[in-house]
Amino acid sequence: RLDSSAASDVYKRQHYGGSQVAGQNPAAASDSTSSGQLRLPASSSANLQRVRRYLRQQRRLSAKILVSLIDDGKLYADRRGNAVFLLVAGKPNRPIGAELRGTGNRVWRGLAPGTRRDAGYFWIGPRDSKRIVLCETAIDAISCFQLQTQQAAGLGEECICISTAGVRPDAPWLRPLLARGYAIYCGFDTDEAGERASRRMIAHHPSVRRLRPSQHDWNDTLTAQNQ
Repeated sequence: RLDSSAASDVYKRQHYGGSQVAGQNPAAASDSTSSGQLRLPASSSANLQRVRRYLRQQRRLSAKILVSLIDDGKLYADRRGNAVFLLVAGKPNRPIGAELRGTGNRVWRGLAPGTRRDAGYFWIGPRDSKRIVLCETAIDAISCFQLQTQQAAGLGEECICISTAGVRPDAPWLRPLLARGYAIYCGFDTDEAGERASRRMIAHHPSVRRLRPSQHDWNDTLTAQNQ
């Protein structure tokens, strides 16, 4: 089963030193995926309300879910007001990277330098579930999970929702999850890239099933239902 630790005080108190790379150069952050030392941005309690307001008002994410993610150390704000979604691996939820999402006028997304997304992922959901939906971003994974709680995702029960941090048809950690008996659904976007990656994933892993959001992506689906 997917393992989780209790809320990590280390995550919330320290947040890995004083790096301020988030937001500094979105293109560079996006390219820093698998090499070099991990440099997670330092947390900023002063910017947490800004991040929560963006995720609540513009992304329509549940305040209750956001509080849970913050308490678990999976979401925080950095010094530039970006939302930081932690990618983890293993039983202690060891941090191996982060997805970054800008919350200002210039909205962008990237990865913290040194992120090793082949080693882990952002995830949300009940630890004992044997069903997983793969989404392209952390915000989509949260949106998909929230839609499940509203019984609007078409699955009939809550699943674990994982972000692949981009359109990735064959992440190295996917095969081990299948081998451990998880039922995997590909919930990628309904655009050309998402459909193409979904077909490639199912070609590699025929047991994977396609699950399409009713809009372009899961967050668009969520916001459409909560206008």
